[in-house]
Amino acid sequence: MPLVAAGVLVGIGVLAHIAPFPFLLDWLRPSRSVWQMPPREPPTVYLTFDDGPNPAATPALLDLLARERVTATFFVIDKHVTDATAPIVRRIVADGHALALHSHTRRLMFMSPARFAETLARASDRLERVTAHAPCAAFRPHAGWRSWTMLQGVGRRGLRLVGWGFGMWDFDWYRTPNAERIATRLAGRASDGSILVLHDGHHENPAADRRHTVDAVARLIPRLRARGFSFGTICEGAHARASAHAPSPSR
Repeated sequence: MPLVAAGVLVGIGVLAHIAPFPFLLDWLRPSRSVWQMPPREPPTVYLTFDDGPNPAATPALLDLLARERVTATFFVIDKHVTDATAPIVRRIVADGHALALHSHTRRLMFMSPARFAETLARASDRLERVTAHAPCAAFRPHAGWRSWTMLQGVGRRGLRLVGWGFGMWDFDWYRTPNAERIATRLAGRASDGSILVLHDGHHENPAADRRHTVDAVARLIPRLRARGFSFGTICEGAHARASAHAPSPSR
């Protein structure tokens, strides 16, 4: 029995840090993380994109969103923002989307709260210099892996750690990603306040082929609209910086 109890405690400890849904750490500090947005009228879902900017996929995605008159949230990786991709990041903001911080490594989990807060501050300041706008008060860790010190550091910066709804991601279970399969699954599971996460980039390869993401979103938007959903950004309302001007949700 002691071994079973120890195994259960270890399992809980591991899940607290890596679960792709709210768990122990999030329950202990509910003000520091968000995995579901509050209900709205009309019902609203939140498209979010990770690991960009990507020199090919992100502009194609922005073109699609512009045609559909949909706003989204882009969680960008600091090291992927270069002289070549800076215009893409500026366009994200100019097109009315929300821009937020992302990470490419799990090593941030092991930083002290002060050092992690400094890391966030540097990335935020750099994005503000690139775009002339402060990013919104949101951070998404790589793969959703988080720690108690990370939540403390996020709090020091006045940010919130942002996850996603249960099963609302584009991971395709080790198969070659298929746009139709992803769109069908996400559209069927979405509910009011759902945060959906897709990838316009890759945490290691800044030029990864992400055409399937663009194709999936092209299929997904009309299906969500057919179910009566509008689209919003994570950084609206209470999740925005006081100085930020969040765009209105689009239909």
